[in-house]
Amino acid sequence: MSNSIKIAGAILRRKQVEQVVGLSRSTIYQRIKDGTFPKAISLGGRMVGWRASDIELFLVDPAGYRAPPEPDGERGDD
Repeated sequence: MSNSIKIAGAILRRKQVEQVVGLSRSTIYQRIKDGTFPKAISLGGRMVGWRASDIELFLVDPAGYRAPPEPDGERGDD
């Protein structure tokens, strides 16, 4: 991963994530739905991003990555 995203607590925007992981927008969102890609976090309004640390974990084993289960009451899709 490039030095520009190794800042502690860095948040990556979608285009940065696409470049780093080599997946398209639609594939990223399908994999989030399937639980095989880190979930985006809301940055307010319609903006989302991903924690650089989550993307680094994904890149260790992209084929074997499984998103951690969400704690009860934190789904946010109600």
